[in-house]
Amino acid sequence: MKIAVASGKGGTGKTTVAVNMAVSLGNAQLLDCDVEEPNCNLFLGHPLQKVRDVGIQIPSISRDKCNSCRKCAEACRFNALAVLPTGIMLFPQLCHGCGACSLVCPQDAISETTHVIGTVERSASSARRVELYQGVLNIGEPMASPVIRALKQYIDDSRTVILDSPPGTSCPVISSITGTDYCILVTEPTPFGLHDLLLAVELVKELQIPYGVIINRHGTGDDSVEGYCYENNIPVLMKIPYDRRITELYSEGIPFVLQMPHWKDQFLNLFIKLQVLTGRY
Repeated sequence: MKIAVASGKGGTGKTTVAVNMAVSLGNAQLLDCDVEEPNCNLFLGHPLQKVRDVGIQIPSISRDKCNSCRKCAEACRFNALAVLPTGIMLFPQLCHGCGACSLVCPQDAISETTHVIGTVERSASSARRVELYQGVLNIGEPMASPVIRALKQYIDDSRTVILDSPPGTSCPVISSITGTDYCILVTEPTPFGLHDLLLAVELVKELQIPYGVIINRHGTGDDSVEGYCYENNIPVLMKIPYDRRITELYSEGIPFVLQMPHWKDQFLNLFIKLQVLTGRY
């Protein structure tokens, strides 16, 4: 079963839920898809090893063959190519590696080279029975989705897989949660939390992924999130209270289920609930 953990905004506790659920289940695979700032391993402390580089194909233009006909620039939807009096200028940060420019070039002046934009890393330890994979986007690179797609190639369908997705509702989130069996939306009981939850709900509905909500820091803010979920028949899967002990363990990089065993039981019950909701129990 593949479970995505997402949120409409950052800082809601998405990684907290993903890590504690993986540790509670054991024999789980955890994929940190927040490739711009992966942080699941801060709570696991695994030694990491690089599995592979991730690259995209970008054009390499032969100045001898190019006659500045503009067909490549016209075909590029992302404005990565510009025709200047001195020749063709490439903006690698805008290139999506689609290859359209090389296909339309009548002079056969465009070939493709690999531009490395990130890496995939794997935990070299089985501590806490959690196998961690994480993607790391190189500093300055604008496109996270190719790294996320490469990361998801290491999903083990024979195990429970938890994907910690990036915050928000943009392309990296779509790349992370597409193909999952269930999406947990983590939010907080505040007007901002509700606003961004509405955006996340629209996204998972559009992708037709079953979903439910976990309310983190419950007991603060207001009850607008619970009211919205009740009115729209959205399952509230769990409420994690605003608890000083949980906060202290978080600041120390310790999954709180290791020090608060009753929460491990709650995450196990949550997993059973998800199995029931998806017809896998």
